[in-house]
Amino acid sequence: MALFKTRSAAVYGIDAHLIDVEVDLYAAGNPRDSVTVGMPDVAVRESRERIKSALMNSGFGYPNKNFTINLAPANIRKEGAGFDLPMAIGILGAMGAVRASDDHLFIGELSLDGAVRPVRGTLSVAVCAKEKGIGNLIVPAENAAEAAVVTGLNVYGVRSLAEVTALLARPSEFQPVIPKANGSAAYATTAPDFSDVRGQTMAKRALEVAAAGSHNVLMIGPPGSGKTMLAKRLAGILPPLPFPEAIETTKVHSIAGALSSGVGLLHERPFRSPHHTISYAGLIGGGIGMPRPGEVSMAHNGVLFLDEFPEFPRDVLEMLRQPLEDGNVTIARSTMTLCFPSRFMLVAAMNPCACGFYGDSTRECRCTPALIQRYLGKISGPLLDRIDIHVEVPAVPYKELRGEASAEPSAAIRARVETARAVQQARGYYNCAMPSRSIRKHCALDDSGERTLEMAVRKMGLSARAHDRILKVARTVADLAGSPTVAAKHVAEAVQYRSLDRNYWT
Repeated sequence: MALFKTRSAAVYGIDAHLIDVEVDLYAAGNPRDSVTVGMPDVAVRESRERIKSALMNSGFGYPNKNFTINLAPANIRKEGAGFDLPMAIGILGAMGAVRASDDHLFIGELSLDGAVRPVRGTLSVAVCAKEKGIGNLIVPAENAAEAAVVTGLNVYGVRSLAEVTALLARPSEFQPVIPKANGSAAYATTAPDFSDVRGQTMAKRALEVAAAGSHNVLMIGPPGSGKTMLAKRLAGILPPLPFPEAIETTKVHSIAGALSSGVGLLHERPFRSPHHTISYAGLIGGGIGMPRPGEVSMAHNGVLFLDEFPEFPRDVLEMLRQPLEDGNVTIARSTMTLCFPSRFMLVAAMNPCACGFYGDSTRECRCTPALIQRYLGKISGPLLDRIDIHVEVPAVPYKELRGEASAEPSAAIRARVETARAVQQARGYYNCAMPSRSIRKHCALDDSGERTLEMAVRKMGLSARAHDRILKVARTVADLAGSPTVAAKHVAEAVQYRSLDRNYWT
């Protein structure tokens, strides 16, 4: 009888949990009766055939004995093919072919020829290994840059099972992966530039305010007025991800399998634009088996753009209310409850009616009042209340469209946004997430500002939530202006961003 133990990790939500892999090899019984226990899923149970071929094709042979593999603790469900490598090492250790200590953690999928394939969630596994005091992490080569982001940990990227055994036998011949320096190069965004946009001065200003305070935006206008064009350029005026946000964002993309091979840490804020036919699970997260992050989590610390806003099913849109309010999504199943982060900027674009030309001075609207109200009614009042800024995007006049004047580039706008965000970070949060108890402190108004806000609340019939959001937007406008206090003009601009929904929805 031979018993060998090694370590791996299982990912739940965006965090990983340490798993002990125990292999017990013994001569009694039929080798075909070998089993894997510890609540494995189908992919883990199927690993026996992959491991057998990988061991034989790598020249190690396969034990003609019975064995039991236990993945502990047994009350945690084990999912995916990432346990192939640690189980193979466990079998080799039970055969006496390798030696490993508790200071090694393995993760990786095996192909039939012994190659090590990439897996999801490697960054979360690396964070777990460091927290548990494990000094050496062996991962697939394609995931090495991602895992090496975590400092204080020796990360080795391997391409085959034979390479792993050589590493364990002769560790001095191998060097850990050197992480890429963070923030050493100038930030470069892949988003298109605002200088391409002609006209739309008010919409550009609204998006600048939104970017500075991480506020949600709704753009209303006729087809072809530039709503989508503006939204796609919003990511270009957002500052790069600071290290803590980059770690959290990269975790989500790694778990979803959306991280490109060789990419270590994401620096550019994500921009997600799902189609209006998206399902509940696609938007919020979930799915069969282990729940996966949805678009609201993939847009974490970035932008979620919903074009043709009313075309999304209303019940799907209503599911946005919790992540917009709480900044996270909780997915409950009968056997587990997972929480994914979802702090994102919602940018929605829509036409004012079904034909798209209600209120347009150049085109006649053919919709009846009932049809217009039915179209606008797809967006509920509670959801509108959670959108801080509403801005109209009219058709661009011909002279502005053909004008020679160059528009302001994204880099110049981003500089102002970064300055405003630095002020907010000194307070401990962006203005969109300002706690209610801090609003009176940071958004104190003088007599003129109080009168402006009171008049707006009374005439527009705003809710308490809308009242707070006006103050938060006014604080952002003041931050962009470099003002330590919120003046009446800042409140007036913030009120202007709440008036458009009343023009359409009342």
